[in-house]
Amino acid sequence: MEAVLVVNAGSSSLKFQIFGIAGGGLQRQVRGKIDGIGTHPHLKASNADGTDLVDRALDSSTVRDLPTAIAEARNWLGGVDGIELRAIGHRVVHGGPDYVRPVLIDAAVLERLASYQHLAPLHQPNNLAPIRLAMDINPDVPQVACFDTAFHRGRAEHTDCYALPHAFYEDGIRRYGFHGLSYEYIAERLREVAPDIAGGRVIVAHLGSGVSMCALKDGRSVETTMGFTALDGLPMGTRPGQLDPGVILYLLTHHGMSAQEISDLLYHDAGLKGLSGISNDMRELSASEDPRASFAIDHFVHRCSLHAGMLAAALGGLDAFVFTAGIGENSATVRARIAERLDWLGAELDAKANDTGAPVVSRAGSRVSLHVIPTDEELMIARHTLALLRV
Repeated sequence: MEAVLVVNAGSSSLKFQIFGIAGGGLQRQVRGKIDGIGTHPHLKASNADGTDLVDRALDSSTVRDLPTAIAEARNWLGGVDGIELRAIGHRVVHGGPDYVRPVLIDAAVLERLASYQHLAPLHQPNNLAPIRLAMDINPDVPQVACFDTAFHRGRAEHTDCYALPHAFYEDGIRRYGFHGLSYEYIAERLREVAPDIAGGRVIVAHLGSGVSMCALKDGRSVETTMGFTALDGLPMGTRPGQLDPGVILYLLTHHGMSAQEISDLLYHDAGLKGLSGISNDMRELSASEDPRASFAIDHFVHRCSLHAGMLAAALGGLDAFVFTAGIGENSATVRARIAERLDWLGAELDAKANDTGAPVVSRAGSRVSLHVIPTDEELMIARHTLALLRV
């Protein structure tokens, strides 16, 4: 069977999926990942019905970094029977000002994407590593880059700009927004599960290790909480979210911190981890009795609620609110606490539906409907990759 391989590479994990091309569409065949790269690497993969294909610990001295993890995944995938690789689709976090839609990758495109690495240092280098390796090993297999920034492009310039001289906007300093593949999937999914509100005013809350919200009107991005980099907006696992730029100046001038030290603080030691001093994982914080864990969750809920109000203002009202990603899909407590803060907009939570993880967690008659929709960025990447192959 001809197939599309989807790759989503991070600093400590490598996710991959295989989609068979059949009947003009896509069928998920394999879902897998290697996590714990560099510490306790572990390979796990299952087929379409969830049956385990492999589940084993790997040698940390062998799988010590992302390139060696990619090689391990490639070796295992080479043993999957009946798959004829047609193309590889990649999640690339930052498309900069140049890329407003998915693109076939060549050497020039790869070089341009590498120039954005300083805008997404946690993501971009890892996103590009498997592309380079595939170019060396399988140069004849087409590769497609799908961007987290692309979904937010096309907004009015006054929406995307900062209050800086226009030359900085022309230089690429603008509000890009991220998690676009997730929002694009949710926008399409809403047309299937809630067509009555899909064309209305919707806020989607992508609450995971990375966190942002997006205001959708008629399925298109109107406003979002992230900006120039993935540091902006809401507090995240290890990133602070919205921060007065004067804080950076203060750290430079009064604490004598270097740019690298500040970068490490903002990308690795802030957010829920910095606030709690315990963990960047909402599950651990929710289970902890330490008051700093509760404090971190309180801050998270507060900031989510404030930004929801901002996005509702951008939409001129609100018809629906969607929770998605790891926290949004799995934490009934966080959903309930955020929903409680949305009552002024007309949201009424159905506690029983929320506790059982129902797809609709608002009461009948709630002016703002509340939804839980699992995201599927990999499926969006596969769709875009297949579409480009057919052009």
